[in-house]
Amino acid sequence: MAIITLARQVAALGDEVAEILASKLNYQFISRKEILDRLLELGFNKNKIDKYDERKPGFFASFSKERDAYFNLSQFAMLEAATKGNVIIIGRGAFAIFKNTPNLVSCRLVADYDTRITRLQKEKNLTEKQAIQLIQESDANRNGFHKDFYNVDVDDSTNFHMVLNTAKIDLDHCAQIISDFTNKTITEQNEKEGKIYLDKLLAIQNVINKLIFEYKTKIDFIHADIEDDSVVLYGVSDSPLIVEQAIQIMKENIPNSNIVSRVSIIHNFKSYQ
Repeated sequence: MAIITLARQVAALGDEVAEILASKLNYQFISRKEILDRLLELGFNKNKIDKYDERKPGFFASFSKERDAYFNLSQFAMLEAATKGNVIIIGRGAFAIFKNTPNLVSCRLVADYDTRITRLQKEKNLTEKQAIQLIQESDANRNGFHKDFYNVDVDDSTNFHMVLNTAKIDLDHCAQIISDFTNKTITEQNEKEGKIYLDKLLAIQNVINKLIFEYKTKIDFIHADIEDDSVVLYGVSDSPLIVEQAIQIMKENIPNSNIVSRVSIIHNFKSYQ
């Protein structure tokens, strides 16, 4: 069981590589549509998705409760899919979500500017000017998305096991490289440790979602992660009591875990709704 994540530039043919790879490995390709459909099932507002999905939120949107809802529900959807095993997940910061997972293979697909322009002109029947504009907008949004939600630079190759140029390597060969690396690298021990880790991440995300949607906890930018052997809660609040209540709820829902708060206390902090 491996988790393969594919980050990609627009017109780097990420979906095409993912489909070929899924066929080679007999893995399930979790498409963008499947993640979005699951977000809607989980209750996210359909009319608000385009404000956040692989986009840098606008100024007010970046401080809204919707932003936290999108962030945590999308993580839940991807974690839920990953726990089934043998999956390929494309985009949406998946490489950052699963960065410490023992059975992760993370890849990025790129292509040179001219190739991307030509591909978009052909695929979408665009003028050169329109293709350039689409690339610039997409690159800016995806870079902003990863910075805002995960504080990572998607253009930093050190975030990935490999970066493949689909302008220089044909798609089948790209998929074969990833397939061979996965088969040779992911061991049974990786798989065992990965399952334990993913199950814990999903349990943590479950309780974070409870804090947001059930308890209406007044902690903004709320999220949690595993660091060393502890579960660490992050966010911003104006009340230490609210943070203590959140920690207690986490302890009740994730037994036998060391819960640590790194929530910033800012008195008179006011969030946008």
